Amino acid sequence: MKNNNTYTIKFFGNKSADFLKCLQIRKQVFVVEQNVPEEIETDEFDKHSNHYLLLLLENQLPIATARWRNTKKGIKLERFSVLQQYRNKGYGQIILNEVLNDVIPLQKNIYLHAQETAINFYLKNNFAIQGDAFLEANIKHFKMIYNL
Repeated sequence: MKNNNTYTIKFFGNKSADFLKCLQIRKQVFVVEQNVPEEIETDEFDKHSNHYLLLLLENQLPIATARWRNTKKGIKLERFSVLQQYRNKGYGQIILNEVLNDVIPLQKNIYLHAQETAINFYLKNNFAIQGDAFLEANIKHFKMIYNL
């Protein structure tokens, strides 16, 4: 889907060249910048997830990614990542909107585990904190629920 100067590719599973582009972004953000062990950044859920890849229209440069999957608790949004030089420019908002536009009509519980540094972003987007902080990949997170 086109949005101003970006284009979003959506796909299911981990068998495409676009998935490798998602992994490159995730590796840069989570493994290189945040020191998340590579072996836990990629997981068995990638093959059962709906993936999003945000590219710049002008040069087809991949700049952000996210995924969602069905769980016993509802729909879990995961792996939101924007390359550092493109942060705070609205690209995270674009990819979150794309994901929410697809999952809200499913009328299921929508939740995510937000890093502490992203809490305000999600609060502004109709999510609410549920419960206490916890560590995930040695980073402080909060469970957040989307208010339909």
